[in-house]
Amino acid sequence: MNKSLLVGAVLGAVGVTAGGAVATYSLVKSGPEYAQVLAVEPVKTQIKTPREVCKDVAVTRQAPVKDQHQILGTAIGAVAGGLLGNQVGGGTGKKIATVAGAVGGGYAGNKVQEGMQNRDTYTTTQTRCNTVNDISDKVVGYDVRYSLDGKEGKVRMDRDPGNQIPVDKEGKLVLSQNEPAQ
Repeated sequence: MNKSLLVGAVLGAVGVTAGGAVATYSLVKSGPEYAQVLAVEPVKTQIKTPREVCKDVAVTRQAPVKDQHQILGTAIGAVAGGLLGNQVGGGTGKKIATVAGAVGGGYAGNKVQEGMQNRDTYTTTQTRCNTVNDISDKVVGYDVRYSLDGKEGKVRMDRDPGNQIPVDKEGKLVLSQNEPAQ
């Protein structure tokens, strides 16, 4: 057989084998399959939830007044004052003392009844309500710092990725089941 034909066939076989090996290697090893997660920071927002809080409180009220002008107190005071004034002096002085006693007693009786009416109160229970806000934190995402091919990056994800983030064949992060990104 011709020596050059034999060398050509061997070189061709070696070339095809090497080309196949390189192609297979590039298909199998096209880059890292995962990015290494360096840090995960939850992103939170505050949620305010209003609710109504009711409690029973004691309320003191003034009792309704039956005699607004204190007529009964004035009358009783005037009679009592007149009787006492009538006991003093004699003649015209007795009449003046009786009238003065009646006027003073009427005024005093009026003021005594007014004071009693102002202190006449009753207590009831009343329900009072107001709105308060309950505040809670809600996680809305995660800021993830990662390393891919020796470079650091940062991405926000809707879930905690754990220790690794998958990488597609183009070298982009797979952030969810549907979409790659970087």
